[in-house]
Amino acid sequence: MRSIRKMASAALAAAALAVPVAGAVFTAPTVAAAEDQEIQRGGTLNVILNPEPAILILALNQQTPIQTVGGKIYEGLLRYDFDLNPMPGLAEDWEVSEDGLTYTFHLHEGVTWHDGEPFTSEDVVFSVTEMLPEVHPRARSNFSHVEEVSAPDDHTVVFTLKQPFPAFILAFEVSSAPIMPKHIYEGGDFRNNEMNDTPIGTGPFQFDEWDKGSHIRLARNDDYYLEGKPYLDEIYFRIIPDAASRALALETGDADVSQYGDVEPFDVQRLEALSHLRLDTRGYEFVAPLSWIEINHREEPLGDKRFRQAIMYALDREFIRDNIWFGLGRVATGPVASVTTHYEPDVKEYPHDPAKARELLDEMGLTPDDDGVRAEVEFMVMPYGEVWSRLAEYIKQAMEQVGVEVTLRSTDAGGWADRLSNWNYEMTNDYVYQYGHPALGVARTYISSNIRKGVLFTNTMGYENERVDELFEQAAVENDTDKRQEMYSEVQRILVEDVPIVWLLEMEFPNLINERVHNAITTAIGTTENFADVWVENP
Repeated sequence: MRSIRKMASAALAAAALAVPVAGAVFTAPTVAAAEDQEIQRGGTLNVILNPEPAILILALNQQTPIQTVGGKIYEGLLRYDFDLNPMPGLAEDWEVSEDGLTYTFHLHEGVTWHDGEPFTSEDVVFSVTEMLPEVHPRARSNFSHVEEVSAPDDHTVVFTLKQPFPAFILAFEVSSAPIMPKHIYEGGDFRNNEMNDTPIGTGPFQFDEWDKGSHIRLARNDDYYLEGKPYLDEIYFRIIPDAASRALALETGDADVSQYGDVEPFDVQRLEALSHLRLDTRGYEFVAPLSWIEINHREEPLGDKRFRQAIMYALDREFIRDNIWFGLGRVATGPVASVTTHYEPDVKEYPHDPAKARELLDEMGLTPDDDGVRAEVEFMVMPYGEVWSRLAEYIKQAMEQVGVEVTLRSTDAGGWADRLSNWNYEMTNDYVYQYGHPALGVARTYISSNIRKGVLFTNTMGYENERVDELFEQAAVENDTDKRQEMYSEVQRILVEDVPIVWLLEMEFPNLINERVHNAITTAIGTTENFADVWVENP
């Protein structure tokens, strides 16, 4: 058994500085060999998949199971290392102009689609100007900063921006901007294309078979443009809905790889102790999931920041990490994760201090009644597994210790999403991805222009602060790194004072990997990478 934990503080600091340098020519490193063993070719990799996806076309749906499979079929222009530095994808190198307005990508030559058609710069232009803006929620926003996209030749793409947008270099990861085949999708109905059942990409593996309820098989792409890769013959994605059955598959060796929430946190230590499994929590640096308590400011007393601050003091977040998530994760300090660009550590702190929580509630005039109750709130339990139910029970107990009576309400996944997006809630848990930069994944939660009823993962709590809006808007287009950091530092300090939501943990998901598998986690997107470098020890 081996355990690979997150990168040390020095590496985390490096991640916070991973910002494109204007005027630079990038020749990024490729993935280095993780060990000295001789690479073995061939073999089968078995990966747990849960839940079963509805589709495999990554441009149309970016839910985690689709990313897990689709990330081997499709590719983006860039990939990103653990410090969020860009690495070659379909682009082998690139330049950013001094003024930050022009991004030039030079594409690999000799790339073909899985149906044999040549891949060219026209596929990139089509993807980012036609298909993705129509069907992909994040790409629409990311590429709204683009004035023009041109293809001076078959292997060059030039993006000209309306104004500097430093986060732009992080917008080319495979789930953010999967490059799609123009010859298949141009001029048709993207969502109802007859080829949507048989995905065609440029990746190291190509679609072969989907046995519903059982497995999805990808086969080696023998015409892949990187010589000698991929190493595997095939990947089976084993569809296993039950958590106990997933754990058993890892125990018996029927499955080689798990990711995200495949294994319940309370089961991780037991599985990690098995001699043939290792734990690796890397591979989530790009999405940097941050968990929190969502609070509806439209409901009193939740609209008073003193009440929200009191909740922060009432909760023992180290207890949450150690006893509910069993050591997976880091206590969050604010709205930006420590692995995300422009993280600011110098913010107000909220240690576990129930006495301080009671003091704030007293200041609000929320004095205890004869039963010791100061206020009553309803908490909607997040319906994504036992760990979230345990967390809700702890939150209830901790808040009731300071006089806030909590009623837990259960719902299914569809009901939870509907109630949260339509503001029909008081408190609930949530976790949201950051995508490497505050402009891409953080601002959307706090800016008032993103208070959009019916749309999930927006400013659903109804928080409004003009200065916060200004800082996020200005920082997104500021090309000077130091000035941009000053803006993002200020906005983090304001938010941590206002506590629009109660931040809990920078989440770590357990990747449990069979010891026979090598190079499973090599970049900031972990198991949703293309697996071109993965190899297995064959019997």
